[in-house]
Amino acid sequence: MVSAHGSHEGSQEPSSITPGGTYSIQTVSVGCKIYVRRPTPDGGEEERLAEILSIRDKPVNQYAIATARRSTRGSVKEEDPESAPKPEDKWEYFVHWDQFNKRLDGWVTGSRLVLTRDLEWPRPKPPPGKKSGPGAHKVPGKVPRSQSLLKKATANAAAAASPTPASTPGPGSGRAGRTSPSPAPSLKRKSLHDEQEEEEEEEPEDEDADAEGEMDVDAEGEAESDTFELNVNGTPPEPPKPVSSFSKEQEIEKLRTSGSMTQSISEIARVKNLNRLQIGKHEVDAWYFSPYPKEYAHLPVLYICEFCLSYFPSPMMLSRHRRRCTLQHPPGNEIYRHEDISFFELDGKRQLTWCRNLSLISKCFLDHKTLYYDVTPFMYYVMTLRDPTGCHMVGYFSKEKESAENYNVACILTLPQHQRHGYGKLLIEFSYELSKKEGKLGSPEKPLSDLGLLGYRAYWAEVIVELLLNTTDDLSIDDIAQKTSITHADIMNTCTTLQLFKHYKGQHIICLSDAVLEKHEKTRSKRRRRIIPERLIWKPPVFTRDQLRFY
Repeated sequence: MVSAHGSHEGSQEPSSITPGGTYSIQTVSVGCKIYVRRPTPDGGEEERLAEILSIRDKPVNQYAIATARRSTRGSVKEEDPESAPKPEDKWEYFVHWDQFNKRLDGWVTGSRLVLTRDLEWPRPKPPPGKKSGPGAHKVPGKVPRSQSLLKKATANAAAAASPTPASTPGPGSGRAGRTSPSPAPSLKRKSLHDEQEEEEEEEPEDEDADAEGEMDVDAEGEAESDTFELNVNGTPPEPPKPVSSFSKEQEIEKLRTSGSMTQSISEIARVKNLNRLQIGKHEVDAWYFSPYPKEYAHLPVLYICEFCLSYFPSPMMLSRHRRRCTLQHPPGNEIYRHEDISFFELDGKRQLTWCRNLSLISKCFLDHKTLYYDVTPFMYYVMTLRDPTGCHMVGYFSKEKESAENYNVACILTLPQHQRHGYGKLLIEFSYELSKKEGKLGSPEKPLSDLGLLGYRAYWAEVIVELLLNTTDDLSIDDIAQKTSITHADIMNTCTTLQLFKHYKGQHIICLSDAVLEKHEKTRSKRRRRIIPERLIWKPPVFTRDQLRFY
């Protein structure tokens, strides 16, 4: 895990340390590093260094209180003043465990903080005038081209796709595509005029917050709020460009450089806002921040309909919704069916609400992606398990309708309750089957998550080794690429990682070692499911110029 201090640690002053026992819990603030008691797998406890990312008052679950009141209705119970919480239990601290993966971050009570050990304070920030680093020589007032396009294109998409706020996805929607009477705050769309007025009013919050999932980061690591410098300096705001001024090339460039899913390093997104999700009969822990409405943050459990993906704060509201929800599978075309596995193809422009809800769920388990309003530039391919009650989602991947870099996957996810069952490789294999139908070479969009990188490396190694074993003719890198639809760069990286390249008689050859063969046989014995190309009934979608205008 990268340290939170950034890349300027060497030029900053050393952080000060307060000895243990000389401070109180009220002294602990955001940014401090302190030892916290953490349960171990064997049932014990350990004291591990952790960084404080956020502090809050202990939340009160209103739904649990209402349930308790209904269960004790008619009986009068006086509150015991001696049962008041202790001072250290009045607050909760969101901590990142040192040298642990970010998905293990979580809230701890104040009683778990070890006040008898040293407290490390955050390093002081450098003076504003002495900024160093890649962004130090940035021309003031200059708006990055990709970000200005992204901001304006997103605003135009909001105005075109949702003329009224009632068409936004919300927990009250019964099925995908139906408008909601009470739109969710974080997915609320505004007209162009309203958005210009609110940008100036809410600018201080947007400078350091990503609570609504709208902040992007450019190549120099500076926040998107820099695009408002012209207005802050007194220059009157420019009127938005008409829709006709955006060309197809600009839209492709916007998607390629800073599209709807790019890397983000904003601080607010580090604080996980959901605890657990109940999807169907499974209840899973949320791993990362996801821009659900603030009203749903920090609930004990967020209840999600497994068919239409609407979200609810209580099981009663979910059960009431399930009685009128008629969906039994993703609202798209079934393009593959074999045994109990089905794949559905969805257009983000046609199934806007469902795809937005899907993106909210996936953001709970993907840290390297940033969620935006616009899902219209993407096609979604959802894998499901069929049973008598319907088709239950296992995972999905999204794909740009037109990719400048020939990416065949923009975002890929297997839900945590279905991981370690081979479904991830099945999703990857299916994406390459689509590339074979298109007659193109494909590669996943970078950066990949840690689990995604492991899955792709395992798939590439298995496919390449299997092809070499089943072919007696000499194969070049280009031959392997044409037969598997894997790009030349991915093949070269995989062969280098497996140490398949050998120098023989003045040229490089591919040689399979005994260790690689042994590992391949072990992998083949474990893998149970494969994609049957004959079961795929699909033609590559063709889009006109008007259909590729995502605004």
